[in-house]
Amino acid sequence: MPMPWFLLSLALGRSPVVLSLERLEGLQDAARCSPGLSCHLWDGDVVCLPGSIVSAPGPVLVPTSLQTELVRRCYQETDCDLCVRVAVHLAVHGHWEKPEDEEKLGRAADPEPEEPRNASLQAQVVLSFQAYPTARCVLLEVQVPAALVQPGQSVGSVVFDCFEAALGTEVQIWSYTQPRYQKELNLTRQLPDCRGLEVQDSIQSCRALPWLSVTADGDNVHLVLDVSEEQSFGLSLYWNQTGPQTIPLNQTDIVPCLCIQAWPLEPDSVRTSICPFTEDPRAHRNLWRAARLQLLPPRGWRLDAPCSLHAQATLCWQAPGRGPCQPLVPPLPRENVTVNMALEFPLLKGHPNLCVQVSSWEKMQLQLQECLWADSLGPLKDDMLLVEARGPQDNRSFCALEPSGCTPLLSRASTRAARLGEQLLQDLHSGQCLQLWDDDLGALWACPMDKYIHQRWVLVWLACLLFAAALFLLFLLKKDHVKAAATGRAALLLYSADDAGFERLVGALASALCQVPLRVAVDLWSRRELSAQGPLAWFHAQRRRTVQEGGLVVLIFSPGAVALCHEWLQDAGPAPGAHGPHDAFAASLSCVLPDFLQGRAPGRYVGAYFDGLLHADAVPALFRAVPVFSLPSQLPAFLGSLQGPRGPRPGRLGERAEQVARALQPALDSCLRTPGTAGMGRGMGPEAGDRT
Repeated sequence: MPMPWFLLSLALGRSPVVLSLERLEGLQDAARCSPGLSCHLWDGDVVCLPGSIVSAPGPVLVPTSLQTELVRRCYQETDCDLCVRVAVHLAVHGHWEKPEDEEKLGRAADPEPEEPRNASLQAQVVLSFQAYPTARCVLLEVQVPAALVQPGQSVGSVVFDCFEAALGTEVQIWSYTQPRYQKELNLTRQLPDCRGLEVQDSIQSCRALPWLSVTADGDNVHLVLDVSEEQSFGLSLYWNQTGPQTIPLNQTDIVPCLCIQAWPLEPDSVRTSICPFTEDPRAHRNLWRAARLQLLPPRGWRLDAPCSLHAQATLCWQAPGRGPCQPLVPPLPRENVTVNMALEFPLLKGHPNLCVQVSSWEKMQLQLQECLWADSLGPLKDDMLLVEARGPQDNRSFCALEPSGCTPLLSRASTRAARLGEQLLQDLHSGQCLQLWDDDLGALWACPMDKYIHQRWVLVWLACLLFAAALFLLFLLKKDHVKAAATGRAALLLYSADDAGFERLVGALASALCQVPLRVAVDLWSRRELSAQGPLAWFHAQRRRTVQEGGLVVLIFSPGAVALCHEWLQDAGPAPGAHGPHDAFAASLSCVLPDFLQGRAPGRYVGAYFDGLLHADAVPALFRAVPVFSLPSQLPAFLGSLQGPRGPRPGRLGERAEQVARALQPALDSCLRTPGTAGMGRGMGPEAGDRT
């Protein structure tokens, strides 16, 4: 479920750096010292009794600082526990006291007191470790040779391996000597959980946990949960606060499977869970709005939704003319649709008129529909679908699917299929029909109908069309030139939203082109449609309308757009969820690239980039098959290409180019003044363009 960044930051915190831990073998604790020191670890744990602080009789060893390091204590290859290694740094504290006689008489004292000054120092260092629900104390004996005994100087450190602790817990460590000459040192650390360590394969508790990761998609964030198929899991989003709270929920985020869990932040507290939206009609409406039906090449499909849907899926036949999509036999499996799982069509061949419908079980009302023609199979065809039914003793019957139902062939009905029944059967037996599905009970065949258009009406209709076209052309020639151009030619602007400044620059260009005039479509002005339809569906609709009306699709190149093109050309598409929800440029590349690769781009596309923001050679070579203009330096040629052959006179075109340039310049200057932006064009130089 998409959530704002701030909510997930409260719940999950910043993503930790993943650490690789040293591996220790065996169960035995151990201690080691710095060079020059000697140390010994007492067997077993001791009782933690710090005692009172006493005065030092002379130089003594005291702990000065603590350091911790995480390691793995392993019993077998894949059976390890998290362990805390502790290093205690030691120093000499205190001085030898001068004898009173030496101070009074100003002479050397007896030689006997000199012996302790050259002796080594020995200390018993206690390490106390607490991490719920365990506590331990260990005793380390450390000896420092006389050569290293310098009052106030560090002598080295002693390292203890190690205290076992649970992932994600808080640990407290104290250190002092026996007897105690100063206040004990203490250290508190919060241990990372499984997400911050490379331990998933070695610590058993991490293998059983659901693994979470966060991916950003524009203003939204998606939680990706990695669990085995048979594992059940729960997820809680919470605010760590005290006292009564009223927590607002965005109405669009409420779905039937959204549950809430609350508990006091105390050890072993009882958790309260509720799922209040299971029967909420608003939650079910939100679930259907969030559901997305996707067609996967070559003959797969998937229903993406945040919760399970009580729905069935069926195949249907969509005839030209925007009539109802007629369900087919066989349907897809009638059990409840499994969401977020790729499924296969029971088909032999694909056809642009085949669609998938997902309907609610409760109301049997059509909710979602996606057709194969929307994914590169071309427009709807005027084909007749024949349904073959097979009975015992190889008895076969045929009917043709029409808006009124399935009409038996060779019948006396007045429909087109009945009149052409014999011809359709001949086409079927001669192999002119495409078999879409086949099993023991029947088959589906798609038969072309183009040749059955009445030939005697072709010339009449052609003459009428030519006459109407001549009248229309004459009417256009006689119209006032300015009035004829008032509606303008259609132009669809596609760009990559690199940053807010670049979006303002594209918005300024779109507004200026509307004054030329042109009929401009740009995703900046269609946010509501983008949210309702999705970027890919919105682009398909706009592109189809623009091409049908004789307009042009304008590809505006920027560093971000060039990077997206390289991703598609080199890796067959960007990673899922890597771009914003309103990024029509990223969504459109799946349709734009085939046009360029198959030579359909000239006459439908032009390219453009802004002076100072991108080098001309940075535009991928594939897209140079169409004119690419630099703006605003090549505005006259750019406007001439957009307006087509019926554009204004050259003088008038120059005036309009100046108007557009004046409108663009403030936004372009703002982009060039933005730190890091002015260099983008230089960074995307010829070498970037040559990669394609």
